[in-house]
Amino acid sequence: MLEQENPSIRTCPINRNHWYVVARSCEVKAQPISITLWYQKIVIYRDQAGMIHALEDSCPHRLVKLSQGAIVGNEIECAYHGWRFNGEGKCTLIPYLNENQKLPPCQIRSYPVQELDGFIWVFPGDKNYLNQESVQPMGVPEWEHLNYIATVSIIDCPSHFSFLIENLMDMYHGHLHDNYQAWTSAKLQNLSVNLNRVDAYYDAQSYYTIDKIWSISQLFLPPLRRLHPEPLTVSYLYPHWVSTLGKDFKIYCLFCPVHETYTRAYLIHFTSLHAFWRLHKLPIWFRRWIKESLFGCAQKMLDGLVRQDITMIAQEQEAYLNSSAQKSYELNPTIYQVQKLILKQAETV
Repeated sequence: MLEQENPSIRTCPINRNHWYVVARSCEVKAQPISITLWYQKIVIYRDQAGMIHALEDSCPHRLVKLSQGAIVGNEIECAYHGWRFNGEGKCTLIPYLNENQKLPPCQIRSYPVQELDGFIWVFPGDKNYLNQESVQPMGVPEWEHLNYIATVSIIDCPSHFSFLIENLMDMYHGHLHDNYQAWTSAKLQNLSVNLNRVDAYYDAQSYYTIDKIWSISQLFLPPLRRLHPEPLTVSYLYPHWVSTLGKDFKIYCLFCPVHETYTRAYLIHFTSLHAFWRLHKLPIWFRRWIKESLFGCAQKMLDGLVRQDITMIAQEQEAYLNSSAQKSYELNPTIYQVQKLILKQAETV
């Protein structure tokens, strides 16, 4: 059935009552970093014990960025006048305070934050929702699993987040990717929808079979690839995305919508080593060495996919900004359900 796009999908906000990924763990070192999560400026930093904290990136004194300051012990110090704040956002020190003066009762917002599976997750919403089972971080269990080799590509996309998630859920654009594509000839077989997710099940042809030690070379040597049928599943687990292609590959996309026309996301590609049963009998330290040594082995392929997709998505956003009233039609029922889910989630804001 032919469906017309709902124009409000391109301006709707995120549902803040979810966990969003704002950085890789390795990005947060000795210096604080500034991130933006749906118009909210946040400073992320590690204290001397290595614990992660997330605060409003604004000193209440002169409203300058705390992220330009420094970490002193377990606190963050403003670069301007040296005011310090603890992980709860409370002012603990003003260097020039007189004996007859008290610390002002200023309080900056602190955000629930977790370091999980190699990434920093922030909850920007109402803290009363934190204990709900449906509002837990999705997690990436393959990150530490010794049978999975990871590659990470950062997506900086000049568009509303809906354009990016629709691209990820649409398996009919494989010919765009030339030698970078992992699949072809996708045919939608089934579609499952509930309150927080959309699952699309495709029959497809995969270019890869990871069953021999040299099979990894298929990721960067196209002549070695051979087509064969594999099931392809793509799922929107609001606000993130995950996909599996047969038994060999799993991909996540973890979202950090910046504002209405810009989205940052982390695309994580996992190549499975489950087929190598002899490898599983080797010492743990050796298997971990293999996992770490092969990290990023699919970088060229993944970065190539991202570049090509961003080119198309940027054009979609530009066309919308130039003529938001122009009709756009969608034939894929998966995209229609994704749009409904995004709009439904936005209603709870």
